[in-house]
Order: sequence, then C-alpha cells, then structure tokens
Amino acid sequence: MSKRPDTAPLSFSEKVGYGLGDMASNFYLGFFGLFLLYYYTDVYGLAPAAVGTMLLVTKFVDAISDPAMGLIADRTNSRWGKYRPYLLWIAIPYGLTGFVVFFGPELSDTGKLVYAYVTYTAVMLAYTAINVPYSALLAVISPVAEERTKATQFRFVFASAGTLAVAAFATSLTNWLGGGDELLGFRLTMAVFAVLSIVLFWTTFATTRERISPQPHVSSVREDFGALARNFSWLVLVAAGVLVITGLMVRLSSTVFYIKYYMGDDGAVMFFIFDRAAVFLSLASVGQLTGALITPFLAARFEKHLLMLAMNVAHALLLVVCYFVPPDNFALIATLHALGFMTFGATATLLFVMYTDCAEYGEWKTGKRTSGLIVSASLFSIKFGSAVGGALPGFILAAFGFVANEVQTPTAMFGIRLMFNILPAVLMAVGGLCMILYRIDRATLQRIETEMHARRHSEVGDDAVRG
Repeated sequence: MSKRPDTAPLSFSEKVGYGLGDMASNFYLGFFGLFLLYYYTDVYGLAPAAVGTMLLVTKFVDAISDPAMGLIADRTNSRWGKYRPYLLWIAIPYGLTGFVVFFGPELSDTGKLVYAYVTYTAVMLAYTAINVPYSALLAVISPVAEERTKATQFRFVFASAGTLAVAAFATSLTNWLGGGDELLGFRLTMAVFAVLSIVLFWTTFATTRERISPQPHVSSVREDFGALARNFSWLVLVAAGVLVITGLMVRLSSTVFYIKYYMGDDGAVMFFIFDRAAVFLSLASVGQLTGALITPFLAARFEKHLLMLAMNVAHALLLVVCYFVPPDNFALIATLHALGFMTFGATATLLFVMYTDCAEYGEWKTGKRTSGLIVSASLFSIKFGSAVGGALPGFILAAFGFVANEVQTPTAMFGIRLMFNILPAVLMAVGGLCMILYRIDRATLQRIETEMHARRHSEVGDDAVRG
C-alpha cells in the first residue's frame, strides 16, 4: 500500500545531513575545478592540449553512464528507498577513485596520459553513481516545494563551505604535507578530502528520509525519455546550466594561472598560513556561500527564472569590469571575483531547485515520476559543462603559446586574461538570457503542488480499497 506523503517541515538535522552530501561532492568538484588542470600540466607534466582533449573525450562515457544511473535509481527498491542506499554503497569507491587521480605514478609521457584517462574516467563514474541518487533524493525528500527549497539552501551552504575548505586549505596542505614535493603534497591532500567525503556521504545516508513513495515504475526506458523530451522548461534549464557551468569552470580552471602568471604571485604567505591564491579563492567561496544564503529571501520575492537571469547578467558585467583592472590591484580583482561568486551561489541554488520543479511538472503532466532520470540528465549537463569549461583553458593555453613554469609572452598573457574574464562573461550572459524561455512560474508551481497533493491522497485511498 502507498503511504500518504509526509508534509511536515524537515528537521534542522535532516537539512544539515542532506547538505553535507554536497560538501562531500564539492571537496572533489572544488579541488578538480581549481587544481586539476594545473596539476596535470605544471605538476604531472602533461601537455595542456592533451589534458583538454582528455577532459572532453571522457564525457562520452558520462553521456551513457549518467542517464543509465538515473534509470537504475528510478527502478531501485530497497528498505532504504530508491536513492539513499547508493550513498551507503558507493561512498568508499568514490573516495578511492578520487585519491588515485592524484596518486601520480612515475611513467612515460604516454603512460601518464593513459593513467589520467583511466583514473579520471573512474572517478567520474563513481561521482555519477553517488551524485545522481543524491541529487534525485531532493525530489522525494518532501512533497512541499518550500521544504525542498530550504533543503537546497542547506545543500548549497554546505557546498560553498566545501569549496571554501578546498580554497582555504588545499595549497597550505599541499605545501605542508608535501614538504616541498608538490606531487606528494597533492597526493596526501586528496587523501584527506577523500576520507572526509566518505564520512560525509554516510552521514547524509543516516540522517535523511524519502517521503514520496511513487507507484512502482512500470514505464519503458523509451517512454521515460519521451516524457523528458516533452518537458520544455527542463530543456531550457539544461541549456542554461551547460552555458553557466561552462563559464564558471573556464574561470575556475584559469584562476591559478591568472594568479601565478598575470598577477605575478610567487606563493609567499600573505595572511597567517594562507598564500595569495588561498586568500583569493577563499573570498570567492565566501561570496558563493553568501549567495546561497540570500537565495530563499530573493526567491520569495521574485520569479526564480527571472532572478537567475539577473544574477547571470550581473556576473557577466563583473567579469568584463575585472578584465580592465591592472594586475597589481589585488584587492579590487578579489572583490569583483567574490561578488561574481555571490551571484553564482544564487544561480547554483536556483538551478537545482528548478530541476526538482521540472520533475514535479513532468509528473503532473505525464503521470510518470522520473526524478532520477531528470536529475541524471541534468547532472550530465553540469558535468559536460564542467568538462568543456575545464578543457577550453587547456586549448586556449596551447593556442596562445603558454609554456609551463616559464615567463609568459604577451600573447600567452592575453590568452590567460581572455579565458579568465571575457569568455566566462559571454557564456554567463547567454546562459542567463536562456531563462526568458522558461515557463514554470510561481502560479504554475502552486497549482502543481495542490493537484499533486490531491492526486497522491487519491492514490492512497485507491490502494486502501484494493488492499
């Protein structure tokens, strides 16, 4: 018999527990976004263009694995629910694969590249296996849209805290644990974040519940994809997400290069134990955290899609201004960077709330709940944007004549400035403008919530009669 959905407010501990899962995710995404390209080129000795190609080629695996994981999760039935058990089962593989990416064995140039392909593919598969269910859990954690928004706020507060931890301590931990050996420092620092990630995902599993119990999944894969393709607002959101995440990752992947080569940072301590890169990245993470915190306040007063449009256009304008700031004005560049990440904190929070809104809309329209598929396809768009955003700087560095650990030519320096400011600005602006086409507004959501509440109560009554 189906259970009547529990509409009670989520407890503080459950919202915290749910948020910790994204902290675990951002230990990896933050570390990869900030340091993976730098690690591969300046530490492990791979060519920038080869790394860019690797980041793109491996996405063909994700194109299959992400939707497949969504289909599997939607069809999972266990005593822990559909999505929660994967947080328990996949946490250790997730931790191990993250560690081996930065293990850095001494191999030939070809061997190093093959090792990068294999280990990066493995960690992305583990990321898919745990993050598709984790993200889909949001759609069933409560039948009330307001409660899902609150859970999403906690999610991105802790996501920002995870990124802040990486930004603030990664370079210091690398220097301290490595004792001057940068490769060893990266290896041991990643081991710390891997262990923490395992513990955090297990905590999420232990503290959350699935409150929506859909009817048994009987539709075919073809029918599920057909329902997804008819969800126009989801298609718009995916397009916007790809563009925004690509822009963000282009900037993130460029940050270490911009600070090291354009701003002339020599790695000296600037404040307490933190070097200039750590301070710069930490301020951005504080900005992102602030953006996540203020999102519910803003979302209660403005339509979510229009708010997302405004935030992305504002971010683009900040990036354009930053392009004209001279490299010795660290304070102004850091301030503009932090303000940009404050707008992104709001954008990221809105993006995932709106994905769950699209899941509700899809069930309302078709009668089929495919939260796992919607979230997995959405997650692929984010991973695809991350891959493209991480790859483009590699190609730009190669095209503009960048040589690792050397004084850069004016042409190479222009390429670094271009990929840090102008290219992300264009992508952010176009991504924001996509939201003009988004159709799910506040009035539609209120109608969906009312009608779905009645429909689920009717299903409970029908099951009781049949029972």
